[in-house]
Order: sequence, then C-alpha cells, then structure tokens
Amino acid sequence: MKYLAIPAMLLSLSACDQGIKEYSISITNMTNAQPLSPPAALLHSSSYSAWAIGESASVEIERLAEGGDSSSLLAMKHGHPVFSSDAPLLPGESISFSLMTRNKSLTHLTLAGMLVNTNDAFAGVNAMELVSMTAGHTRVVYSYALDAGTEFNSEHAGTIPGPADGGEGFNAVRDDVISVVTSHGGVVSHDDGYTGSVLTEAHRFIGPVLRVEITAM
Repeated sequence: MKYLAIPAMLLSLSACDQGIKEYSISITNMTNAQPLSPPAALLHSSSYSAWAIGESASVEIERLAEGGDSSSLLAMKHGHPVFSSDAPLLPGESISFSLMTRNKSLTHLTLAGMLVNTNDAFAGVNAMELVSMTAGHTRVVYSYALDAGTEFNSEHAGTIPGPADGGEGFNAVRDDVISVVTSHGGVVSHDDGYTGSVLTEAHRFIGPVLRVEITAM
C-alpha cells in the first residue's frame, strides 16, 4: 500500500502546480459566407499590442489581413505559447485549443484571422488581459471586422484571395484611401449594384463576425 501511495501523491502535487497557467479557447465563425483564414493565437506580455484603431497596420497585420498569413505575426513572439490552425475556420464552425505557460509575465492573449472573401478585413482579440481570471472563470467576447487600411476595398476580380475570387493575397504596395486600421464598413457586392465586385450579398457581414470563449483551467 505504501508503494501505491507514492505515485498518487506525486500526481496530486503535479495537479496542484500553481506555476502553470492554462487557458482553453474556442473560436466560432459567425458569418454567412466568410471563411476565416487559419486562426492564430499567442500569449504575451502587457507591453505588446498587435494593432491599434487609428494607427497604421504593421507588416505582420498587413500579411494577415491581405493574405491570411499569420506566420510573421507569430514569429514576433518567438518562443511564446502560440497556436496556429492548419485549416480555415468555415462559416458556422468552431475550433478549440489550449495555451499553457509557466511564465508569469505572459498575461495577455491575442488572436486573429482574415475574412478571406475581402481585400483586407480581419477580426480577432488584441491584447486581452487574462491575469485576473481564476480557475473555472469563463469570458465570452465578440469580435467585429476590422479594415487593415492597407488595400483598397475594390472587391475586383483578382484582388481577393478567398474562394469567391481566388485572387492575389499579400501585396507590399499600400493603396487604401484610409491608411490606418479602422472598423470595417462591410462589403458592397455585385447584388447591391456594384458591377465591378466579385462578391454577392452572401458575403456581407453585419455585427460581430467571431465569438471567442476563454476559460481559465
């Protein structure tokens, strides 16, 4: 009996290790016909912010918002706990994953993805504070679409990387009228009389586009 009690005690100590912070995260795509590029997430310190409304988008956000490529964004925090899906998140679908850290300075969460049937729309959570969440605590937040301000929202054939067009993704040339990150005004679409658009009314988005649920484990 003493032999059996030793591993049980060790398991109990391991489970009570207060040095580990773990968060279970679920993302749901709430749009009708806007696949989200493979979503990416990372834990980081309070000093980092991936984007800011009214400020010029970084190249990392430009690559994400124009082409759905999150690799540069994740590389900014090399060695930090990160997650990157290997497939787009389709409309109505959800994806769940966990992030874990022992580093007490990694107190904030950022996650993002591109609405691929647009020129440069993206959505996500930027630098959400997690340190106040106790075990069992759940937060639910809703993300609206943002415009990276790096590519003109022409909706023209050849300019949208998603299945509605199969056009170009990232282009280093910035040609948007408004050159800063803003709330996205939505798509116009061919069905609304914009004959130059390859999009239809199905690609519209009004209100939140993502539901994000975070639970402290």
